[in-house]
Amino acid sequence: MKISIIQRKRYSQNIAFWAFRLLSFMVVAILFIILGFLIYNGVKVISWDFLTEMPQDGMTKGGIYPAIIGTLCLIVGSILFAFPIGVLSALFMNEYMKDSWFKRFLNQMTNNLGGIPSIVFGLFGMALFVNKFGFGDSIIAGSLTLGLMVLPVIIRTTEEALKAVNDTFRHASLALGSSKWQTVRRVVLPIAFPNIITGVILSIGRVSGETAPILFTVAAYFLPRLPQSIFDQVMALPYHLYVIITSGTNIEESRPMAYGTALVLITIVLIMNLVANALRRYFGKKVKMS
Repeated sequence: MKISIIQRKRYSQNIAFWAFRLLSFMVVAILFIILGFLIYNGVKVISWDFLTEMPQDGMTKGGIYPAIIGTLCLIVGSILFAFPIGVLSALFMNEYMKDSWFKRFLNQMTNNLGGIPSIVFGLFGMALFVNKFGFGDSIIAGSLTLGLMVLPVIIRTTEEALKAVNDTFRHASLALGSSKWQTVRRVVLPIAFPNIITGVILSIGRVSGETAPILFTVAAYFLPRLPQSIFDQVMALPYHLYVIITSGTNIEESRPMAYGTALVLITIVLIMNLVANALRRYFGKKVKMS
């Protein structure tokens, strides 16, 4: 009887493991199918001229260079705004605030903020940054709106990274006479930093593909020039992709350009994620060496 029970448990365990493997392979397969579809349809229009020329004839011809530059400006601007604020907020809540109803309230509000639809952030950004602050449709208005949208992601991932740091490091640093801030800055933060970058990776992926927030705050329909300052309006790849599919005079002629735009957008996200992963590995090795 005991043997049969053990065998039954092992049999159930093997079934569960194979089910998990199958689901993992399905996720990877779906990813490769999407990438293969984009590469097959988009590589036909990818060329140096497509990447470096200005759009022409209402975006049905020419290149997507302004949209590439605009997307990079929005990604960098939003991360520069959200990353320091998110990390400092998480540091304060995790390292300095005592467990209380107010702290639990802040955590709940942060989670709720992360669940707000992106179009609501777009309306808020238009009302606050575009109209109230007088920035107009500009890079700074779009970057601030996108930064607010990804702020909860950075806060939550930073908090989890800080919680993963063993308390013995904190106690040892304080026992040696270090202040609370010195312990956080020189011990806790360097150990947690490789995992904090995970929040940046997730934020880059979300910022680069959002259309609704930039629709109200920064994106231009057809703007064949590069921005001169953070107060200029720009084109962006997600909005560019939307427009050439839904508003083109000839959808069949503009569809290859849409596939090429999507492929460029995926490539930019992939490159920036690889850079972020390289930074995470670099800081992780520094922590291990120290």
